[in-house]
Amino acid sequence: MALSLLVILICGVTLWRQWGTSRTRHDAVREITDDSLPPEDFQGAFILTCGDSAALFTAGTQHRETRQGWYLQVKDAEQLPLLAQHLSIVRPALVSQISVLLTILPERHYSTDDFTQELRGWQRAVAQCRPWFNGLPPIWTVTWVSPPGACAGENPVWFTVVNNRAGIQVHQPGQGNLPLADWINESGASGRFTRLSQALWLDSLLSWQGNAVDSLLTERQGELAALRPCAQGFCMVPLSGWADSLWQQHISGITALSPDRVDPPDALPLPELLLSGLPHCRGISRRMAFWRYAGLLAAIFLVLAMLASFIHNQRLIRSVADHLTLYHRLSGEPPLPKVQAQQHLRADGRLLDDWQRRGEPLRYRMGLYQGLRLLGPVEAAVSDWAPPAPPTPVIQQIVQGPSTVHLDSLSLFDSGQSELKPGSTRVLVNSLVGIRARPGWLIVVSGHTDNTGRAQLNQTLSQQRAGSVRNWMRDTGDVPESCFAVQGYGAGRPVATNNTPEGRALNRRVEISLVPQADACQLPDTKAASPDVSDALTQ
Repeated sequence: MALSLLVILICGVTLWRQWGTSRTRHDAVREITDDSLPPEDFQGAFILTCGDSAALFTAGTQHRETRQGWYLQVKDAEQLPLLAQHLSIVRPALVSQISVLLTILPERHYSTDDFTQELRGWQRAVAQCRPWFNGLPPIWTVTWVSPPGACAGENPVWFTVVNNRAGIQVHQPGQGNLPLADWINESGASGRFTRLSQALWLDSLLSWQGNAVDSLLTERQGELAALRPCAQGFCMVPLSGWADSLWQQHISGITALSPDRVDPPDALPLPELLLSGLPHCRGISRRMAFWRYAGLLAAIFLVLAMLASFIHNQRLIRSVADHLTLYHRLSGEPPLPKVQAQQHLRADGRLLDDWQRRGEPLRYRMGLYQGLRLLGPVEAAVSDWAPPAPPTPVIQQIVQGPSTVHLDSLSLFDSGQSELKPGSTRVLVNSLVGIRARPGWLIVVSGHTDNTGRAQLNQTLSQQRAGSVRNWMRDTGDVPESCFAVQGYGAGRPVATNNTPEGRALNRRVEISLVPQADACQLPDTKAASPDVSDALTQ
């Protein structure tokens, strides 16, 4: 319960502080309407005009728009960071085009200490804008003073100092900029004395500016960042000054003279000629940011899709390659493993062929499908080997002569035994139909075993098994014993290799064949028969 209350309290304090901050920001920028802000596609410079900015704007206006820039008035230092936060939300595309203009009117200040504190306030406010402007924005200063012998209606004279230009430049309407020395010594120039006096006036202004402004802005104190102006402008224009102002104090300390007081213009001239010296950057609008993020997400999706396709294709290649490697490694003896490997390759071939005709699945696409180059090796491997013919039946006739019968020992005898198994009679009857006792022919019964066990025991076992088959044939067909010859060869005459189970099964056998012999198989009351005598007995 206490933990829940603590969480609720923390959330409430956080929301209250956020609401207070939002309300403060709203109060500070509520006078800044959308009409006072440039559109998001504005291409010129966006200048936040600070300092003595009231003299640049007519009564009731918050901004001035020109062909090259948009000047927005910032009334006090506390408003600047809140306005920066507001602009980063409503005009994010213009953040990179924003610069801070510090306007200075030394004829509108009385106290040096108050002027210094005001500069420190603006310096602190600019530093607080860093999170919203991705760093310190470009800073530039412009100072307006009355020229010597000022008269109402005179054209302003501009002196500029820009970082990428050498020395002080003087702006000539219609002629561009001239170095200060060339402007003073220009041949044929009227009012030579006036230009010289203005140059001396400028030198006094530079001295005051360096001591009262530049030394403060470029000096870092604690959390206050040093501000180095990227451009400076000095305008000499008729301007009504206050009695005993900072500028009058400075001039009186040098010349014992005071500037003349004249009627002020409605608004001071804007420093348009300095805009070319500001850094030029194009911001990112919300629409551009949206499409940038959309493009980034699409690129990430495309990369992930290609990566997934690459992984699936590599798995397919490895699977088929493993099947091919195993298939080629098998020799075919015994044939069953290679038959199974061949079945795997046939399945791979059917799958690849189906994908070739119907199109591969999406997970293999993105231009990375490798199945076409795998189909050829799979088809070639499947067709280069065929399994051997299936093994012959248990009882089969081996071609050793015209009437030779091969009987499988395990179908007649138990393992290691020489007595006929029950039920072996049918096997003998079905297999010995072609063996007939006839005079002049000897029925040879021979037994064979595989090489398992001792050779002497195998020879004896083969002899006994052959004798058991001879006895059955003699007793069943009433054939004289002289018609038979019994032989036991053991493992001496194999018909297949003894290294495999199939070969050993073929070697365990009893063979019955007819061998011509003139005095063999003498039946009762008959003479010795030649091989062409007709059958005397049918078994």
